[in-house]
Amino acid sequence: MRIIIVGILGLTFGALWFATAGPTPGKGYQSMDQERFPVKKSDDEWKKSLGKDEFCVLRQKGTERAFSGKFWNSHDPGIYSCGGCGVPLFESSTKYNSGSGWPSFWQPIDSARLVFDTDTSWGMTRIEVTCAKCGSHLGHVFEDGPQPTGKRYCINSASLNFVADSKEKK
Repeated sequence: MRIIIVGILGLTFGALWFATAGPTPGKGYQSMDQERFPVKKSDDEWKKSLGKDEFCVLRQKGTERAFSGKFWNSHDPGIYSCGGCGVPLFESSTKYNSGSGWPSFWQPIDSARLVFDTDTSWGMTRIEVTCAKCGSHLGHVFEDGPQPTGKRYCINSASLNFVADSKEKK
């Protein structure tokens, strides 16, 4: 009986921690090679311009918890841009509900605005998506998305800013 109670308490406290924890840095994180990207800032400069969660995701290759980000269930028309440098990345018309708990898009505005690298962290092989202008970690791309591309760009909300379409454009 005592073991069952201790197990239940452990699961409860673990669930509470997980529910309240922010993004966690990527496993084996190392400082990014900024020489590859036009925008060059030190970690201290990034920390001054980003919030704690944004810095963790964008600069430390972190991941926010599923279903916790501000854009995972957003349906407003507009443009999603890089939270680090502001370059437009995805149109809301390409956003869809993948069921993953993160904002998912089937196509970027221009794939030249993204850099793709192999990520072998956490015991799996994935394709990491970073911003081609500032090198910020955005998320990953998978081959299980809808047509016409078959891609699922699974992007952290903390790595994005959103500009809603103005009423004048409609």
